[in-house]
Amino acid sequence: MRSALFSAENLEKESTQPGMRLQNSKMLKIELNGEAMARVGSMVAYQGQVQFQALGSGGLGKFLKQKLTGEGVPLMKLTGRGDVFLAELAKDVHIIDLEPGDALSINGSSVLAFDSTLQYDIRMVGGAGMASSSGLFNCVFTGHGRIAITTKGTPVVLNVDAPTYVDPQAAVCWSANLQTGYHRAEQFGLGTLLGRSTGEAFTMSFAGQGFVVVQPSEEPPIAGSGAQEQQGGLLGGLLS
Repeated sequence: MRSALFSAENLEKESTQPGMRLQNSKMLKIELNGEAMARVGSMVAYQGQVQFQALGSGGLGKFLKQKLTGEGVPLMKLTGRGDVFLAELAKDVHIIDLEPGDALSINGSSVLAFDSTLQYDIRMVGGAGMASSSGLFNCVFTGHGRIAITTKGTPVVLNVDAPTYVDPQAAVCWSANLQTGYHRAEQFGLGTLLGRSTGEAFTMSFAGQGFVVVQPSEEPPIAGSGAQEQQGGLLGGLLS
């Protein structure tokens, strides 16, 4: 049987080292030898002896955080030995290596998988208050290990060496040490353009030293109110 489908670029990529690597730009491969964490529903294939366990509810503090953020899509724990392939809606996948001392704030909707060696918490984005229906809470990752994130399209990484402003629906992740704020678009002349609304109700600001990853697409807001409207779907699992 012959086909361009069976070309080398589409064949499974093998490695002698366990851990995360890109199978291609849309798919993550985890050569599992122990455990890892992943978004529920992201598994598209696996080989070997692998168990998938949805996370249960945590302590009272995490329960209260879950109610506050309004999240409902949990994580799953992968354990065993084998190859696990993960993807989400054909989004682009990127791997980030965190070193001790690093801290990364990530929109929950962009987290695909991460090493169990990483620590995480759910924190309110500084300066957000109740100004916006999106991005009020983010996942903050620290420690040593790899995390795989997704973007809708090829992102741009902005070096924050000057005041930086981003549509909060397009902000994927940023250095957790950056100072953030939310501003009504009208403050920057974006509320109306030639008498027409631009659709940009709020703008997110970044200051300090670090970076911001911006995707060329916006996450649509989820119907609701207050802090429960748009939190990326993963935070509930992180809190469990």
